[in-house]
Amino acid sequence: MKFKNTLGVVISSVLASASFGALAQGQGAVEVEGFAKKEIFDSARDFKNNGNLFGGSIGYYLTDDVELRLAYDEVHNARGEDGRNIKGSNTALDALYHFNNAGDALRPYVSAGFSDQSIGQTGRSGRNGSTFANVGGGAKYFITENLYARAGVEAQYNIDQGDTEWAPSVGVGMNFGGGSKPAPVVAAAPEPMPEPAPVAEEPAQVVRVELDVKFDFDKAQVKEESYGDIKNLADFMNQYPQTSTTVEGHTDSVGTDAYNQQLSEKRASAVREVLVNQYGVEGQRVNAAGYGETQPVADNATESGRAINRRVEAQVEAQVQ
Repeated sequence: MKFKNTLGVVISSVLASASFGALAQGQGAVEVEGFAKKEIFDSARDFKNNGNLFGGSIGYYLTDDVELRLAYDEVHNARGEDGRNIKGSNTALDALYHFNNAGDALRPYVSAGFSDQSIGQTGRSGRNGSTFANVGGGAKYFITENLYARAGVEAQYNIDQGDTEWAPSVGVGMNFGGGSKPAPVVAAAPEPMPEPAPVAEEPAQVVRVELDVKFDFDKAQVKEESYGDIKNLADFMNQYPQTSTTVEGHTDSVGTDAYNQQLSEKRASAVREVLVNQYGVEGQRVNAAGYGETQPVADNATESGRAINRRVEAQVEAQVQ
């Protein structure tokens, strides 16, 4: 059949090109699959036994989760009441929605679409054509990043005849060509600061690091430009593990006292989260406190003064020989 030959050429061409692309799941990925189905015919068809269906599919990921899939299969082993073989084919177009994330080993899915079936008895003229509305579900298990096994089931409503059939299926396929998964971000460990050479006759010296992080109006998000200063404080604390600190949040005078108190606490907590979760300072060594608008360091009557007052401050001291 021309359609079957064309689909075979497309799938073979895609497989041949797989070695030239980066293998990955996600948006833009292509999947090819070989599958087997067991179609449980409705009793109105008067078939003596159910059919075995074998075929293949090709799919394209419109997003990391949504795939558009074209499939073709042929009917085998079905028999009519007179014992004659039933032969035919199905062509289907379905949309699949996958759960979990691209790159996860297990990806459950649900599907919906339409299929066209053309079948007839061997030795007789004329064929029965039916259009189905399909809904289904199942799961794909990725044995490797690109090779997967699938199991699922479809309910097929015969639009022309008004009955419903079922088709459980299994398949094996390959997924390739999508956007690569981002590499995990690993914070580089700070290089150890050289220990100062001990001088017995010299008293201990105090070293100090101070932090001053500015915030946009009515915001508690840490700006990208402040991460370097926060990292410097974290490096110092990691170098001197006996140290601890309190990050103190402040606001300008715009807004009510109660609102500004909450905003200052959120700002202090945001800086603490960066120190602890991104740069590895132990949580028990970092406290957070908010002071609202009660401790301005500049004139709140001017915009430039208010910008200076929207801040989080911290300082750390350590004694070294």
